[in-house]
Amino acid sequence: MVTRRSFIASVAVTAVTSSISRAKEGPFPPGKYFDMHTHLGQTWNSTQVLTSEALLRWMDAHDISQAVILPLINPEASSYPLTPDFVLTETKPYRDRLIPFCTIDPRTSYRGGHKGLVEMLQRYIDRGAKGFGESKPGIPFDDPRNMALFAACGEAGLPVLFHLDNQRNTDKPGLPGLQKVLIQNPKTNFIGHGPGWWASISGDATQESLGGYPKGKTIPGGAIDQLMEKYPNIYGELSAGSGANSISRDLEFGREFLIRRQDRIMFGTDFLAPGQQVPQFELFEQKLDLPAKVEEKIFRYNARKLLKLL
Repeated sequence: MVTRRSFIASVAVTAVTSSISRAKEGPFPPGKYFDMHTHLGQTWNSTQVLTSEALLRWMDAHDISQAVILPLINPEASSYPLTPDFVLTETKPYRDRLIPFCTIDPRTSYRGGHKGLVEMLQRYIDRGAKGFGESKPGIPFDDPRNMALFAACGEAGLPVLFHLDNQRNTDKPGLPGLQKVLIQNPKTNFIGHGPGWWASISGDATQESLGGYPKGKTIPGGAIDQLMEKYPNIYGELSAGSGANSISRDLEFGREFLIRRQDRIMFGTDFLAPGQQVPQFELFEQKLDLPAKVEEKIFRYNARKLLKLL
């Protein structure tokens, strides 16, 4: 029989336990993951609209504490433009969990040179943007127009999340264009994503493989390892099929890579539509057995540190 006194005591214990559990999360909402790559709205003409509320329900179901919301404005990036203004407006009621980024197409007309670009970015920063991306224009990665944007992002303090393949932000095997970008923009942090970036985990990456999901054993000496060894301003996030494939194609190498680069890698999904299948959860929860400290960094800490949320 539950008395009034025992019921009150039980409620008090539950409240204290909940408070302690929440305190372990610090200032952040509870959840195992920080998702570095999601979208809102209708990305492709073949996908359904994803609302903020639907995304939050999906996050709750998958133990995701917070997620970056990326606009898409490059014509090569999506069927419909998803502008920074749209992202900033949609995320405003949920900023404790939904972290907005901003972007500018490098082919955009603007005035004022470098100062004008910085002022454009500052407009978004003042409204809450924490990063730049998804950068996905159909030009070479080291194109001068990209270079101008990357330099402005460095001055504005915005990390750049880029997509790289054989159509967008194009490069060659070994990623010489990306290396040039890193050298010329040491104050700008970059976050790699996409087939071209993740195919470069292997030392045998070809031009063809930069546009797909290569299979088979990973060969040591890939461009990602080499660039991370030389340049402190390059990171990677494991979203989409390309990110999951880079680890699952050779689980032994993939696990060693994650441990070796544990300070530079971040969890991500590229979730953009209701019902989308996301391979990252099975990969991390069933196929990899990472040390707890490594999981903490990749799942949450690295992203929050890079975005200056800590």
